[in-house]
Amino acid sequence: MTRPVPWIIAAALLALPFFYHEAYPLHILVLILIWSFAYTSWSIMGCFGLVSFGHGGFLGIGAYVTALLWNYLHLTPWLGIPLSMLAAAVVALLIGYPCFRLRITGHYIALLTLALSAIGLQIVTATRDITGGSLGYTPERYHGGSSIYALQFLDKTTWYLIALGIWAAGLLIRYAIDRSMVRYALEAIAEDEDAASAAGVHVTVEKLKITVLSAMMTAFAGAIYCQYQLFISPDTVSGIGVSLQMVFAAVVGGLNVPLGPTVGAAVTILLTETLRISFGTAAIGWDNIVYGVLLVSFIIFLPQGLLGSLLPRFIAAGARPA
Repeated sequence: MTRPVPWIIAAALLALPFFYHEAYPLHILVLILIWSFAYTSWSIMGCFGLVSFGHGGFLGIGAYVTALLWNYLHLTPWLGIPLSMLAAAVVALLIGYPCFRLRITGHYIALLTLALSAIGLQIVTATRDITGGSLGYTPERYHGGSSIYALQFLDKTTWYLIALGIWAAGLLIRYAIDRSMVRYALEAIAEDEDAASAAGVHVTVEKLKITVLSAMMTAFAGAIYCQYQLFISPDTVSGIGVSLQMVFAAVVGGLNVPLGPTVGAAVTILLTETLRISFGTAAIGWDNIVYGVLLVSFIIFLPQGLLGSLLPRFIAAGARPA
């Protein structure tokens, strides 16, 4: 029998914007849902031991390619977003194939992907005449404000429903991976690449599959974030800081739990907003410092993340006889 609780929660989430109309809380919820999708895209690699610090680069590709195609070629985001995802897939292949073919693993691949974030940040900053550099970049507003063609909406309710659908799609992708043969192949690779290869697993191909999928999902998240905010900058959608934020959120929420990235997104967004409201411009950059400190703390004391550590205790408590 299907449990009613998930359906009740889904109905409540769908109904929320029709009964609650406060703009700022809805804005925070939209950000949490969009970033949850981005963090989920990182976690589908990270949970198999493929630690990437380059996803800030993929996020930037999605955001900037979509915005530049719109501003310079007036290409609708409905075409610009798939093209940005394709660009991210090409970059993932160019970086992933030699790494996996040469069996570069562990902290070496982490350093290589870290370079991707740094390079992406430098490219955006150096091409300031095109991208706006460190001052940021604004997609042109469509006449009238809201437009399906331009994927621009003034109404928070519309964006909330879009973000909710994207978040649900991310969970479904994670669910499909967890129940596919790809999961078993990647788990075998994470345990012992030689043994997995001897058992018939094509190590390079399987790693590339999950890397390309993760990169495309991250680029999609970056493009949607750009369309929602209608402003992007290297600090928000590219660079090492963004990559660190993605790792932090996935680890804090629970890397091996499907809803872990969602919990991580809530923590990061609320932390950032709290620092911004409490300290204003004096707190610029503090979030990255806090992320680093908390990341080390969680790795030491709660390696399974909040959900991964607390859920078993709740389940055990509920199963305990009265």
